[in-house]
Amino acid sequence: MKNKINLQLSGLEPLFINENTFFVNIGERTNVTGSRKFLRLIKEEKYDEALSVARDQVEGGAQIIDVNMDEGMLDGVYAMTKFLNLIAAEPDISRVPVMIDSSKWEIIEAGLKVIQGKGVVNSISLKEGEEKFIEYAKKIKRYGAAVIVMAFDEKGQADNYERRIEICKRSYDVLVDKVGFPAQDIIFDPNIFPVATGMEEHKLNALDFFRATKWIRENLPYANISGGVSNVSFSFRGNDKVREAMHSAFLYHAIKNGMTMGIVNPEMLEIYDEIDPVLLEHVEDVLLNRREDATERLLDLAESFKGDFKANEKAIAEWRSGTIQERLTHSLVKGIDEFIEIDVEEARQAASKPIEVIEINLMAGMNVVGDLFGSGKMFLPQVVKSARVMKKAVAYLLPFIEAAKDGSASSSAGKVLMATVKGDVHDIGKNIVSVVLACNNYEIVDLGVMVAPEKIIAAAIEHNVDIIGLSGLITPSLDEMVYLAKELDKINVQIPIMIGGATTSRAHTAVKIAPQYKSTVVHVNDASRAVTVAGNLLNSETKEKYTQDIRTEYDALREGYLNRSRDKNFLTIEQARVNKLKLDWSTYTPTKPNFIGTKTVEVAIADLVDFIDWTPFFNSWELYGKYPAILTDEVVGEQATSLFADAQKMLHQLIQENWLTAKGILGIFPANTINDDDIQISPPTPEGGATALVEKFGWETASPALYEELKEKAKEMRNQPTEAEKMLWNVLSDKGIDNYKFRRQHIIGEYIVDFVCLEKRLIIEVDGSIHNGLEQIEHDKQRTEWLESKGFKVIRYTNNQVLSDLFNIIESIQNHLSTISVAPPSGAGGAVFLTLRQQSQKTAGAPNIALADFIAPKDSGIQDYMGCFCVTTGFGVEEKAKEFEKELDDYNSILVKALGDRLAEAFAEYLHLQVRKEIWGYASDENLSNQDLIAENYKGIRPAPGYPACPDHLEKPTIWKLLNVEQEIGVTLTESMAMWPASSVSGYYFANPESKYFGLGKIKQDQVEDYSKRRNTTMEQAQKWLAPNIAD
Repeated sequence: MKNKINLQLSGLEPLFINENTFFVNIGERTNVTGSRKFLRLIKEEKYDEALSVARDQVEGGAQIIDVNMDEGMLDGVYAMTKFLNLIAAEPDISRVPVMIDSSKWEIIEAGLKVIQGKGVVNSISLKEGEEKFIEYAKKIKRYGAAVIVMAFDEKGQADNYERRIEICKRSYDVLVDKVGFPAQDIIFDPNIFPVATGMEEHKLNALDFFRATKWIRENLPYANISGGVSNVSFSFRGNDKVREAMHSAFLYHAIKNGMTMGIVNPEMLEIYDEIDPVLLEHVEDVLLNRREDATERLLDLAESFKGDFKANEKAIAEWRSGTIQERLTHSLVKGIDEFIEIDVEEARQAASKPIEVIEINLMAGMNVVGDLFGSGKMFLPQVVKSARVMKKAVAYLLPFIEAAKDGSASSSAGKVLMATVKGDVHDIGKNIVSVVLACNNYEIVDLGVMVAPEKIIAAAIEHNVDIIGLSGLITPSLDEMVYLAKELDKINVQIPIMIGGATTSRAHTAVKIAPQYKSTVVHVNDASRAVTVAGNLLNSETKEKYTQDIRTEYDALREGYLNRSRDKNFLTIEQARVNKLKLDWSTYTPTKPNFIGTKTVEVAIADLVDFIDWTPFFNSWELYGKYPAILTDEVVGEQATSLFADAQKMLHQLIQENWLTAKGILGIFPANTINDDDIQISPPTPEGGATALVEKFGWETASPALYEELKEKAKEMRNQPTEAEKMLWNVLSDKGIDNYKFRRQHIIGEYIVDFVCLEKRLIIEVDGSIHNGLEQIEHDKQRTEWLESKGFKVIRYTNNQVLSDLFNIIESIQNHLSTISVAPPSGAGGAVFLTLRQQSQKTAGAPNIALADFIAPKDSGIQDYMGCFCVTTGFGVEEKAKEFEKELDDYNSILVKALGDRLAEAFAEYLHLQVRKEIWGYASDENLSNQDLIAENYKGIRPAPGYPACPDHLEKPTIWKLLNVEQEIGVTLTESMAMWPASSVSGYYFANPESKYFGLGKIKQDQVEDYSKRRNTTMEQAQKWLAPNIAD
């Protein structure tokens, strides 16, 4: 018998959920990870329009609205706080409860502080362990909210009935018995997974959910059940009729078993009693696992329920029997190039001129592609595949067109110049836009990357282009675009400019670029809009009105932006420093790194695969959603799955054939904060060790065969120590001398040393009588010289000295440890990193943070530490991309670049893990899943110059000098501080447990002046590099 439930939530109006409540629908479109529109509105701070999204959900029947602000470039705390405050002022929205949805506790808590009425937190789980689970639950209880608990623990996600009830029972007991959490405020999400996938282990996915739901309702008093319903029908994406039936049947059985609420798209539901009886039988056979052949039977039946856009398998097999136009269109739409030359040749034979095959047949097919793309029925990866087929068709025809030489030429929709601006090396987005425009009959003049303004202007005039398209990823590119607009204006060029790229925005285009250019400047949000914008700019009937509308829109946007900037309150830089993050340094003991200095790292590409964050990969193809949920997305799931399969295939090939090389370098150094906002890296010169600075803190390793021999020898020596070694190890082990860690019988190069402190580069040798022989003395001398050439200090004691005078030996070792300082890497000498401080006025108690706040001040007397790094997987990417381009294969050219970028980020994640657990060792007991790493649930941070916490790109040269990056791994910096190869990542390491990611936001002129003095540069240069962050 099901237990009673009594969940009481509220906005302005109460929502009572009891055992007689049929089902509560949760609206999810106010979620930046699930709605591109909502994300755009929040990013552009169009909160009034964002409110309409919430209002539409409530008017559409949502009884709870889910609000999520988890996006890398958003200040999630600010966005959540502002949006919920605005909702509170809208009675028609705030009448329903709010679900605060985030993977970051600080965002959840920000929402809890301002929420109207009693809401729901989505979500917490045991995946970080019981201690964190209890901590969050206590806070939620204190705020008076209900909570969704995921069926997820330290071992992973529950994927069968037993694991579901085990985790939910444990979570319930902890919440009720240890936290005192009200049982009626607990909502479990026992995980809805796909069925009918063809995999044996997925057959019970729906049935296990039903059984777990029933068990929870019968055994965990007052607990509610929720879940995301659309996941169950993933296998039938593209077949709406079957999916609608599956959702309705699933809900029918889930509600019968006790499910009380869930995220459901009402448009993807069929009325249960109106489902075709035969289809319903087959669907329920699958959901309830009533037949061994249930999946196969439903797959067969599903063909007869497919819509027009997804033809059945028979129709696909028969497409070759269509007319020549039908075959060409099918090849273009489906991205199939297998028969394209045969069909193009047939079309050429039927045409009076070869050019007509392009103008009539191929463009007719590409018009279908354009229509499907524009209506959201095709997605970017498919369009790029279509372009590949088109290019191969045109390449086949070109010799025939050239031979005809009748002066005829294909009528182009227009000529567009595309360029990534000076100093910027990123071109994936530019290439995608070029492909989409080319698919729509635009002629493309592609100048590539790092294009100087003079070259862009000259090429635009030489080729008589109709539109100039500018792209950039890094913030200095914004200034290049402003400069280019000024230069074009000076010479009275009237060519419209389209602006695009990750750091560009409608606001920046309106405020900074448009005022510099008399002609039209338009920001293009994504590739799908490029065709529409280009068409409006060049169409004689729409051009005048469109350009005037753009100017009017940008004028209003500029005025609004400037007014908001004027209205915002800022502190002076001195006031901001007074309100800095004040950590209690008296209780802080930094973890001494196991390694100090620099270290080069090479890793197999295969070892990086598990560290890939796939979500940005899909975003680069304009498929928006989080991985792996995007694979089951209602809209883009099918295409995301196809793209993912192509990526996996290429990933396997590039590993097998060694297309790419992964190289990295890192450094860890003593560091302290000085002058509030600066971090001083202060590796002193060596004393008493090798007299020359070593080129790097590393050493050559023995050959694999010799290393194995040395390992066995070292093991034998550890098992048979001399009495003197045994006595000294009793003192050195377990950090017995001044808390320094020693290792015994350790392999360095081709030698085994008796004892070594790697942190201080101190080697201790305990010599027996064998070392008195002349030959051995010469050997020891050579060995010591080699070790000292690698930066080690070698001290030697005899067995008799240790056995007879251990006290003085220990004192001698202590003296060496206190006087030895590790030498810096070549070219380092010492360095200062400049950080920038938040200046916007905060709510009471909130600090104005700078990265320097996470490092102990020099006057604290505490020796702190900081690291930096650079990694690349870019060597080989450009070469492979060019090979694909020669084969007219834009799709794979873009794909290899996208994978190179993802692997570089994966390398950074991999190396950070090694630093935390071993190289530095400040989190040696860490045990996180890949999802935890992507969610940044680790201790410490690795911010990067050019990103929100430290937007100043001029910090990169300091890293390059400190680590000797260019000489060691070959990565260079352009004049705009972009890294080359493009698939490279650099940044810092902070180990302080209080360190966290944050956004600098806007700063005022007084900090810019202060910064220019600290950097010893002009105000003009300071303003140039910090422009995107300077408040107008």
